[in-house]
Amino acid sequence: MSLPALVPPPTELPPRAADLRASVREFLAQELASGAWTPRADVWLSGWDERFSKELARRGWLGMTIPTEYGGHGASPLDRYVVTEELLAAGAPVAAHWVADRQIGPSLMRFGTEEQRQKFLPGIAAGEIYFGIGMSEPDSGSDLASVRSRAERVDGGWELTGTKVWTSGGHKAHAFFALVRTSPRDEQNRHAGLSQLIVDLRAPGVTVRPIPLLTGAHHFNEVVFDKAFVPDSMVLGEIGNGWQQVTSELAFERSGPERFLSTYPLLAALVGELQGASVDAGTRRAVGSLVARLWTLRGMSLAIAGALESGHAPELAAAVVKDLGTRYENEVIDAARLLVSIPPDPGAEGGFARLLADSVLHAPGFTLRGGTNEVLRGIVARGLGLR
Repeated sequence: MSLPALVPPPTELPPRAADLRASVREFLAQELASGAWTPRADVWLSGWDERFSKELARRGWLGMTIPTEYGGHGASPLDRYVVTEELLAAGAPVAAHWVADRQIGPSLMRFGTEEQRQKFLPGIAAGEIYFGIGMSEPDSGSDLASVRSRAERVDGGWELTGTKVWTSGGHKAHAFFALVRTSPRDEQNRHAGLSQLIVDLRAPGVTVRPIPLLTGAHHFNEVVFDKAFVPDSMVLGEIGNGWQQVTSELAFERSGPERFLSTYPLLAALVGELQGASVDAGTRRAVGSLVARLWTLRGMSLAIAGALESGHAPELAAAVVKDLGTRYENEVIDAARLLVSIPPDPGAEGGFARLLADSVLHAPGFTLRGGTNEVLRGIVARGLGLR
């Protein structure tokens, strides 16, 4: 039996990427020197800074793959990859625009109407319109086929009832794509009858409730629909085609460099702590292994970016990268805790101890968000014909 390839063929960045990377690094160095923000771990969910997002947009680094007629720049996914990995490596505050730039824009280009593209894409590219994700639900977790939020047909649109959970940035975002049932559940085909609606998070009947972290920090939310009205013009794609659309969207969500770079600022700080110290062979092997695996994961993720540039949506490969990458992020934390002795006080912002503390607090979500590792392995097994 011939098994399918788990990852697309390797992709090389084009020569122009070097100049783009240098420009991004110069900008980030200026931002850091001015004290505009402090590097943090897991910034793509927790680092909300609308000023920073607008500054990126002003430089042409948001909406890069959106066509110019919609306010974007018509650039390659590989160009966008260079920018995003530099932002993540620097620990820059990218959460405000992240979801909109990463997956909402491409989904609108693939499934949206002309009205929807005109309404949202220019604002996304300008860093002025922010989106959340409306997939997970209480008691559903990664099993999206079990969602219970429902939309019932009414005059001129749909009436939405139900609850979404773990909506990062939902208290600040303007809208999200909600995966809902538009027809009764069919036990013989649990993926049937699902649709996606573009929901205004500030509309009547929509309530956003905070889910604070143990630290009191707030970026997770629960979103409750109480007969919220969504007009027909805000149906994304086709009614009943929600499962196919959302799996395509997840290829963008799961495959990017954020799936292994959430703790990169900590890894860089770890190397800095060890530099110049007398370290044993075991420590050198541990750090070398982390760096080698990082480079491998980057190659896998970059290959998916190349596939996206060719018009493919490699869901299977994205699941592999997400599974391997989020486990790797936790191993960076474990290594940092074992290899460096730190005082109980987390210390200065941006320092090793603070980055480690932030990473530890955010770590429980790494292997959950975007689909648990167990679910992802099931997707891979099915793709390989093993189940």
